[in-house]
Amino acid sequence: MAHGGVTAAPLLPSAAVAPGTPRRNRFAFLCATLASMTTILMGYNLALMSGAQLFIREDLGLSDAQVEVLTGSMNLFMLASVLAAGWAADLLGRRGTLVLANAFLMAGALAMSAGGSYAALMAARFVTSVGVGFARVVAPVYNAEISPASTRGVLSSLLDMFVNVGILLSYVSNYVFAGLPVHLGWRVMFAAGALPPVFLAAGVLAMPESPRWLVMRGRHGEAHAVLSRTSDTPAEADLRLEEIKQAVSASQACRGGGVWKEMLVRPTKNVRRILVCVVGLQFFQQASGIDAVVLYSPLVFRKAGMSSNGAVLGATVAVGVVKTCFILVATFLSDRVGRRPLLLASAAGVAATLASVAITLCATSAAACVASVLAFVAAFSVGFGPVVPTYSSEVMPLRLRAQGTSLATAVNRVTCGAVTMTFISLAGWITMPGCFFLYAGVAAAAWAFVYARLPETSGRSLEDMDVLFSK
Repeated sequence: MAHGGVTAAPLLPSAAVAPGTPRRNRFAFLCATLASMTTILMGYNLALMSGAQLFIREDLGLSDAQVEVLTGSMNLFMLASVLAAGWAADLLGRRGTLVLANAFLMAGALAMSAGGSYAALMAARFVTSVGVGFARVVAPVYNAEISPASTRGVLSSLLDMFVNVGILLSYVSNYVFAGLPVHLGWRVMFAAGALPPVFLAAGVLAMPESPRWLVMRGRHGEAHAVLSRTSDTPAEADLRLEEIKQAVSASQACRGGGVWKEMLVRPTKNVRRILVCVVGLQFFQQASGIDAVVLYSPLVFRKAGMSSNGAVLGATVAVGVVKTCFILVATFLSDRVGRRPLLLASAAGVAATLASVAITLCATSAAACVASVLAFVAAFSVGFGPVVPTYSSEVMPLRLRAQGTSLATAVNRVTCGAVTMTFISLAGWITMPGCFFLYAGVAAAAWAFVYARLPETSGRSLEDMDVLFSK
């Protein structure tokens, strides 16, 4: 953290490499990994309600409506921190904002474990949402800004991989602690998430600050030092620094009424095209129903014919395992195949598998339903899961990146909140198979959107996206 213009030296060493020798930068990988690991707690806290709701409902006597709101409310609570995250990231730095995120995540976990009423749990979810919102916005911005172009897709995809690791850990926690007394089990599930933020915050402090943030603060020497350690070659470090300086100078010359005004009131043609692509992607990612499966898979499996909590939670763990494994596939394919092909393949697969889930629910076949759900999360995780935040972060111009990512994440969370806070009610209105047929239609529309609107960005520098979107 910076205090009085002095920057604490990062604790992480970088390996010495002979001048002019191209290599895949391990230091950049380590930095992106540490930043992304904060999102483990985001995934854990969001998905833990999937199994915990079964026991909270019984312990505190909550109604279906209360469970629905408690489960999905964090997505709406996040709006305040999501919209403030860009300002915080520009004021405190990317690194300082991630440390603050971990502090809120620890406080929220402790508050949830101690909650004794519906009101107390709602307040605890709000505290947690502040940390989740900061992490959700700032981690992808940091990863995009620290990564060389050759590995930006892989390093940015780490974000979603760690979110899914958190989701998987929450499912395992549900399964492991389900045997405890009802009043104790769900509290232990949440309390288990209180200690990791301490270690993650320490890890974040060991990272260097984003070179783009340093240039925005006029600290060019420090920025060059960071770029030298996170670029594939010394020449690339010099080129990245010059590109950042030019982008910062251009943004300061034309900023006028501020970032929000430039994005929303008087956007240029290029900015408008970028916003349409980013906001559209964020909307379709959540409107296709992924969080309905992540948070309500126990209800889906019970609808398909499973009766015991053990079988239901075991099947949910399988969902988490498959989701995480296919995120790894996407991580390695993102820079090799490109963002656009992965998104097109993913959207088509999501539409087909959601229709399959709906059909198996009509047939009340538990095994076929579980297989269809696993196929759905696999299709989602090879494209729409990790590629959307990567694409959204890299296409935003530097001058708009922090606030633009905040806006995109706000759209994502509002859509997610609408899905998760209405799933039970919607299933009661149009039936659960009807819900999944609806989500399949949305996924088909997402495929058409990607095909018609999105250019390929893989391998391009962050500073030439304006040229790409002017074509």
